[in-house]
Amino acid sequence: MNHAFAQIAALLLVSACTAALLTRLRQPVLIAYILVGIAVGPAGLDLVTAHEEVELLAQVGVAVLLFAVGLKLDLEHVRHIGPVALATGLGQLAFTIAVGFGLVLALGQGPIDALYIAVALTFSSTIIIVKLLSDKHELDSLHGRIAVGFLIVQDLAVVIAMMAMSTMRGPAEDAVGLGAVLFSLSWRLVLAAVLLFVAMKWLLPRLVAVMAKSPELLLLFAIAWGVGLAALGEWAGFSREAGAFLAGFSLASTPYREAMAARLSGIRDFLLLFFFLDLGARLDLSLLGAQLLPSLVLSAFVLIGNPLIVMAIMGFMGYRRRTGFLAGLTVAQISEFSIVFVAMGISLGHIGDAALGITTLVGLVTITVSTYMILYSQPLYARLAPWLGVFERRHPYREQDGERGPSESLLAPQVLVFGQGRYGSRLLRQMQGAGVRVLGVDFDPDVVRGLQAQQLPVRYGDAEDMEFVQTLPLAQAQWVAIALPDWPSTHILLKALEAAGYSGRLAAAARDAQHHEHLARTRIDRILNPFDDAADHAAQYLREQLGAGR
Repeated sequence: MNHAFAQIAALLLVSACTAALLTRLRQPVLIAYILVGIAVGPAGLDLVTAHEEVELLAQVGVAVLLFAVGLKLDLEHVRHIGPVALATGLGQLAFTIAVGFGLVLALGQGPIDALYIAVALTFSSTIIIVKLLSDKHELDSLHGRIAVGFLIVQDLAVVIAMMAMSTMRGPAEDAVGLGAVLFSLSWRLVLAAVLLFVAMKWLLPRLVAVMAKSPELLLLFAIAWGVGLAALGEWAGFSREAGAFLAGFSLASTPYREAMAARLSGIRDFLLLFFFLDLGARLDLSLLGAQLLPSLVLSAFVLIGNPLIVMAIMGFMGYRRRTGFLAGLTVAQISEFSIVFVAMGISLGHIGDAALGITTLVGLVTITVSTYMILYSQPLYARLAPWLGVFERRHPYREQDGERGPSESLLAPQVLVFGQGRYGSRLLRQMQGAGVRVLGVDFDPDVVRGLQAQQLPVRYGDAEDMEFVQTLPLAQAQWVAIALPDWPSTHILLKALEAAGYSGRLAAAARDAQHHEHLARTRIDRILNPFDDAADHAAQYLREQLGAGR
């Protein structure tokens, strides 16, 4: 019998049952997978010996995930978020290393241990964050794109840090100088950029057009390209994650990216299951007992300090406090690479096992707590918003540019549409085309600028900001249509409308059955079900055509 196959089959069954239980308890399935990994791994019952097979599937899953992220980040988005992603990423790294180093020293660790732990505290888990943002449909939001940007900056910092520490492994005559390492990394980055430009300009458009003639072939090519560049990135001295991300980015400007992303979503989620199982199995809980107090102190620092510095930098650069808060939550945990980085320090003889125990426990605490912080970011922001004004300029200019566009009607709108995603923007276009006075509202300045360029009446604004909602022309509005992506955002907007004295009728789109149940308990006059409504409309059309053909 193939024991590896049987063990993976058992892992899938246990994971499905555990995830079902936690879902019923309204807990994130990500936590279920990590718990299963701990339970069946060396730290628990030690039932699984197919570690290499699980790790390989995990690596392929990470490559597919980062490839899918790169697909969403075209050149136009990079142009807008590049400066803030770089500034926020480098600023957070510098702050966490400096303050973390002093904090670890104060907790009684030696200078080298303190340096390793401080650097480890700077790395956030790109895989976990992207998975959570994807589940919440926030990858395409402004804060989601900024977060992905500075997480990529962190990933590059991981590579540099590991290369720098590895130069100190041997005697002076055998060690490579840090300057030589940086020079080597620089020319490889330049070479990679040139090759990527050539591929995007002349090779990939023709190649993808050929592959797109068959949907199965397009999917196979997407996976092969993502995993292939991930392997090439590792061979070139970068990382698998950076290679996979660049593979997706290289295809982001092609007309087939949406088709590739849609087909990859199920495969991505399945393979990522093994990443979280592998992460849980790698945690060594035997080192945790003596390091409880310093680990809890450092966990509090990561959970609070890292988001605060991101908010401070983004506020200084002209972003609103809500954008800074939501982006800042994505750095409120440390990465699996943090544990690998500290373990490398032990293997090089630089530090002892105590540093690994501290880092492991900080990882467990921060990954668990930050998962809930991100999943419940909207109600958390609603509670903390009154105290976050210090992180916002009087005029947050980067997000105010689209507040009043030239296309906004001077007449009082009959309908306001909150949320300008696919459904909301389509609703806006249809009503304007029918001669209805309508005004759209969205929190993403890129979306607002794009719609305003099409001469659509759209205003930038935060639907969860009561002060902003009160500035809207609600008095003459007969309907407010809500097309926000989740229930917490919708719930906060309903409260804001009530506080603003809005007395007209309300319609809201339900994304799923749970969202529909929440809406049914409010004073919503009409619940819109995009898929059901579209199917009903199509069925009515077909019935009419059948009747006309008789």
